[in-house]
Amino acid sequence: MQASHCIAVEPLTVVSDFEGASVGDIEIDQAARSINFMPGGDPERGWPCWWYFRIDGIQPDETITLRLHGSTATVGKQKPLSASWAMPARATHSIDGETWLHTDKGQRDGQRMIYTLKPDAASVYVAWGPPYTPITANAFVRLIAEKSPHAEAAELCRSREGRGVPMLYVREGELETQKRFGVWVQARQHAWESGSSWVAQGFGEWLISDDANATWLRQHAEIFLIPIMDVDNTATGNGGKNAVPHDHNRDWSPQPHWNEIMAAQRKIGDLVGEGRMDVFLDLHNPGPGDASFFYVLPRDMLSEPMLSLRDRFIDLAYARISKMKPLIPMSNKPKVTGANYHPLWRQISSNWVSMNGNPHTVSLCLETVWNSPNSTTEGYRAVGANLAAAVQEYLAERPAKP
Repeated sequence: MQASHCIAVEPLTVVSDFEGASVGDIEIDQAARSINFMPGGDPERGWPCWWYFRIDGIQPDETITLRLHGSTATVGKQKPLSASWAMPARATHSIDGETWLHTDKGQRDGQRMIYTLKPDAASVYVAWGPPYTPITANAFVRLIAEKSPHAEAAELCRSREGRGVPMLYVREGELETQKRFGVWVQARQHAWESGSSWVAQGFGEWLISDDANATWLRQHAEIFLIPIMDVDNTATGNGGKNAVPHDHNRDWSPQPHWNEIMAAQRKIGDLVGEGRMDVFLDLHNPGPGDASFFYVLPRDMLSEPMLSLRDRFIDLAYARISKMKPLIPMSNKPKVTGANYHPLWRQISSNWVSMNGNPHTVSLCLETVWNSPNSTTEGYRAVGANLAAAVQEYLAERPAKP
């Protein structure tokens, strides 16, 4: 009789001991090669909708099934967060942790969303969306500074947990500071909204490019770009949104809780004092069913020229982003963040800058769609590049600083 050979199947394991990882309630069915899980994270540190982990032990040519359940965590008497925030239509995956792809469209099965993927590798990273951690942000600002003599890798501040907050500073030429437009771009006040950091990266990549309009912007403005504001929750895999005592985008008050907000207010205050707070952009991702759009203050809260200038900028940005290829869905109707929006509406960053800025300041929040087929690193970066081009087009219409 010929001897038979048994080949042991490597057990699947879930690994989450790295920056930005988050997963909870793990159950692995080794026979079915499937993983049941829910988002991890401390709900007191923000909405538990972010998930990101690595799967090891995958066999050649095998399909893995992910069975996602919404988090059951609560804070106080609050109800659990709606599962839709944790369930993108397509999950994100990567073999090397650098190139991020979408799975096929997931299938809803009762309280679970089911994704399948065939990674053709022994390990694969899976996530809610393309991760962007403080390590990524540090590497990005350093790379841009190495590529361009007009860019500096700086640090906004140290966080409450002692992490550096990377900042890119860009200017070119000999034009004196007082004659330059001031441009402030920040992302990720809500840690789970990873797509906003990729938008910021696209902005920075365009900014140091050889495009003639990028050169003009570098020569006529000084630009501050922060890819991640809430570095602590991003690093620890927490959601950030509605964190206790409040999240970063409800902290723009006379006495901020978060170090990042204190530092940003000081620098923006300097620009305002010099009459140079020209464009402020706060980058986010919206609800699961939303296209891209801008948040604005109610019209009756603004006076001229701020109102007309804001409208002009929105028109320019919409004209560029809405015509991008591949298409990133965008609405030309802004949403309002006034008194009916949130009890701390005055402490939202774009509102605070509008109310404390110069008469000509344009201050906006851009929400970039995350739940569409083109909500990828490439799509997000293209939004950032087009947003940067809109900033240049807008400022080129403005009179030179006296």
